[in-house]
This record gives sequence, structure tokens and C-alpha cells, in this order.
Amino acid sequence: MTAALAAAAFVGPTVLGQPAAWAGVRHGGVVDEQPVSSTPHVLDGRVKAVAPVGDLVVVAGRFDRVAAPDRNETVDRHNVFAFDRSTGEISDDFAPDVDGTVTSAVPGPGGGTVHIAGRFDRVEGENLRGVALLSTGDGDPVDSFDAGVAGGSVYRADAYGGHLYLGGSFDSVGGAPRSGLARVDRRTGAPDPGFDVSPGEARRGSLRVHELAISPRGDRLVAAGTFTRVDDRRRYQIAVIDTAARPAALADWSTESYAAPCDYSRLHTYMRRIDFAPDGSYFAVVTAGGPENKPGLCKTAARWETYAGPGAEPTWVNHTGGDSLYAVEATGAAVYVGGHQRWMDNPDGDHDAGPGAVERSGIAALDPRTGRALAWNPGRKRGHGAEALTSAPEGLYVGSDTTGLAGTYRGRLGMFPLPWPRL
Repeated sequence: MTAALAAAAFVGPTVLGQPAAWAGVRHGGVVDEQPVSSTPHVLDGRVKAVAPVGDLVVVAGRFDRVAAPDRNETVDRHNVFAFDRSTGEISDDFAPDVDGTVTSAVPGPGGGTVHIAGRFDRVEGENLRGVALLSTGDGDPVDSFDAGVAGGSVYRADAYGGHLYLGGSFDSVGGAPRSGLARVDRRTGAPDPGFDVSPGEARRGSLRVHELAISPRGDRLVAAGTFTRVDDRRRYQIAVIDTAARPAALADWSTESYAAPCDYSRLHTYMRRIDFAPDGSYFAVVTAGGPENKPGLCKTAARWETYAGPGAEPTWVNHTGGDSLYAVEATGAAVYVGGHQRWMDNPDGDHDAGPGAVERSGIAALDPRTGRALAWNPGRKRGHGAEALTSAPEGLYVGSDTTGLAGTYRGRLGMFPLPWPRL
């Protein structure tokens, strides 16, 4: 599938000449079990984010060396690079020098830019702590954007309309007090005075928003992290914010399901990734956990109805039986999960296969209605785990810290294509 066809196939809201959020990508079926051979190889470190942006795919994480799809050429790339969406050719023009880990990549305004966020201080020698807007043409920072993040790092970013949402450990943005959660202008980075929602009271360690996701319609933001209260109301590790309200306000959605201390003291939060269904009706959450298997929602994937209200309970839960999950992507046809799991459908397992468990090494597809594992089972070398799952009209991109995907060598990056027709 060419990049032009892929772009044309996108279904979802647009703003500023481009898709508003990749959460709107819907698949008509499950992707193939064999990855394409045209993606580059990341030779060290970890891939933490993958973002298709126009004709390019931007890959981010913590790494220094990248090889061409045929491995005949190797280039230096520091924590972010891009490749041609159709051919896999590594971009010579987009090669910014970022001095720390990049944990998020989000398409930027205008169709030729990308936001990166993470635990870094400088990009191309410029002081741009935690978040930057880069030109995909030359990799340079866009001069008009400076969010002025201070007092900590950015862990996750997402975008809708003219807004960029930031979650992290910071205490101010653009000089405005913001406790780990902010909304800024996508073009300038200026903080939005209409969004001042304050997480507080960390369950352990420092206060931070570890993950966030904006709905395809832009009316709900789900945030997760170490907090136990938001705007002085109890919200234990997870909260839903009504972003359509003026000003934005905490929604009445709440749950106590993530209050169980099923992790261990060194893990400040066991919440990991969140993704909305393409129609926005539900979102999926995956979690990590401690070495022991305890009651609660550690090491699970769960579906939550977006507009459920107070005291929400999960529609379904799928347990790994003792292994952490780090990534999730809902496409309508499947809820894909990645981590270092060995099994799914394993509620009675304790680091072994309990009754009814199915083997799923490092990656799996779940039925969106029931939560049960689908037959799709390509497998991947487990390592620490897959931390990036991104759907696009052409298929599902996977980023991790290992080189084995579906029994083939794919260096920390791969893409499972959709069978024709794509959508």
C-alpha cells in the first residue's frame, strides 16, 4: 500500500490539515501474522513510540544506531528517526539530536511536523525540556513552539484539534502552575487557561501522570499515574476529564478497581497504557505489577466504557497470570496488547498456565466484545516487552527492545499489514 493510499484511507476527524489523533484509525479485520520486510532495524536500546506522519513514520525511544531494512547500511540516530512509509528508507533529512529518552511522538500541525515528548532537555542544542515540535522536513525544532516545561519531565503526549495534552512530573508549563497535567497550544506551546485540572496525593514516590489518551471526538481525556486525587476528589491512579466542558473539568466517571495494592513498593504506579476504541465508546487499559501475583488488576488488560459514570467496573478483564503488559491499541476489530507476557486468558495462573490459558508470547489480540484472546498468535521475543503499538491504515506497528517478531529478525521495530482490502 502506498503512502498516498494509506493517507487517503484514514477515517477520522481532521484538523490543521491532518488527522487529529491516531486513535481514530479503524481496521476492518485483524492484521496478518507475518510482518512486512520493509521496516528498518533499531540496533540498540528500546523503541517506545511509533507515529505515522504523512509519508513518513517517526520512531522514538532510547537508541543510537539504526539499520536499513536489508541491513546493508547503518546510521547514527539519537533517540528519534524517521523512515519512508512505502519503502522503509531511513530519512537523511530528519535526524535530530535529542539528549534523552523520547517516550511519545504525535503528529503535529500542518502535516509536516511532529511533537516529541519525554525525558530530555535539549534538541539540536536548543533548550526544549520535555516536549518539542520538529519539522519532518529537516528535523529542526519549530521556532514558534516552546511549552516552557519546568520542574520535571513529560511522560506522555496526545493531541486533538489545536490542543496538545501533556502528562508527566512537571510542576509548571509556560510559567503557569500545572501539576503533571497540562493542555497547550499545538503551534506555540502556550498553556491553555481553560484547562487547569490538578492531580494530587501520590500513592507512592513523586506525583506524576504516567499516561494519558484523548478520545477520537476530543471530549474525554483519560489520565493515569501515581495520583490518588484529582481536584481534591478521589481518583485512584486513573481519572476521566471532560475536555468539552468550558473550562475542562473532572468527569463523574470513577472506579476503585485500581486501588488494590497488587504491586510492590518500588513501583510507584502499575498503570501503563491506555487507548480508545475508534468510535470512542470505550477505552482499554493495560497494567504492570510486582513479582508476586496478587488480587487486583495488576498485569491485566481491561475494557472500560467511556461514559459509565461513578463506581465504574470493567466490562471485561484479561489476566496474564503474572506478566506485565506495556502497550495497547484498539482498532475496532481487535484490542492488541504487548508486554513480556507468556499467556493470556489466565486468571488462575501464577507464573504458570492455569486452566484455559493460551500461549501468547509478548503480543496478543483480544476480542473487543469479550476480552478473550483471538486466534492471532505471531509471537515475539519477550525481553522487557513491547512498549509501542500503533495502528495505521496499512497495519499495526510494533516497537520493543527485542529482535524476534513472528519467528523472523526484526530489529526492535516491525509492522503487521492488513490483508486487502485495508479498511
